[in-house]
Amino acid sequence: MIIVYIALGSNLNTPIAQLNSALNTIENLPQTKLLAVSSFYQSKPLGPQDQPDYVNAVAKIETSLSPLSLLDELQRIENEQGRVRLRRWGERTLDLDILLYGNEIIQNERLTIPHYDMHNREFVVVPLMEISPNLTLPDGKNITELGEYVTHHSMKKINII
Repeated sequence: MIIVYIALGSNLNTPIAQLNSALNTIENLPQTKLLAVSSFYQSKPLGPQDQPDYVNAVAKIETSLSPLSLLDELQRIENEQGRVRLRRWGERTLDLDILLYGNEIIQNERLTIPHYDMHNREFVVVPLMEISPNLTLPDGKNITELGEYVTHHSMKKINII
């Protein structure tokens, strides 16, 4: 079993419900156990600003699925929840990205792990620090070190009752 971190994001069709539905589906994947989920955070869009704010979170799972099998499952979940890719960094019902797959470094036409820009994304680094503050990335950096380089004022934690 490998520890994997998955970023979740949504800004369409009741984003909190989209993330909760995705988490329920991830929890029921074969050979997979959901270990932790960060708080949900509201953040400004990374790309075009003419779209709603996002709701983001990070999930920590344990799985024996291969990286590409897990990617296939996550893309199936996105599609089942109505994901349509209209424009780069555009609005979406659901975005699921594999951030880390154990300590592996993977680079092929379908998958880059660690996620290619995770260290620059506050909506990834802050939730990762929340659920795994002692996490060491494959390059040897600690997630808390990365947290020192991202600002903490463009996001707010969402209190879910």
